[in-house]
Amino acid sequence: MTRQHSATGRPRRLSVPRPSEPVPPPPADPPLYRALMHSWASQGRTLPGRHDPEWVRLAAPPVVRGQFNAPRVPPGAGR
Repeated sequence: MTRQHSATGRPRRLSVPRPSEPVPPPPADPPLYRALMHSWASQGRTLPGRHDPEWVRLAAPPVVRGQFNAPRVPPGAGR
């Protein structure tokens, strides 16, 4: 740890984070799980951890027609 003095003259401690330790790679999937994932992918099914456009579409909030249009101002109302 390093000590430095602040503008008031009081010492303050600066902590420097230790370098992070390397993270080991995750273990390989078991053969049964890999076979199941391959089977699901070949059938076009949703797979865990993969982007699913249908879910994104279904989970999106509904948009009402005209919801994001600018409000209409009648002629002569802004005068």
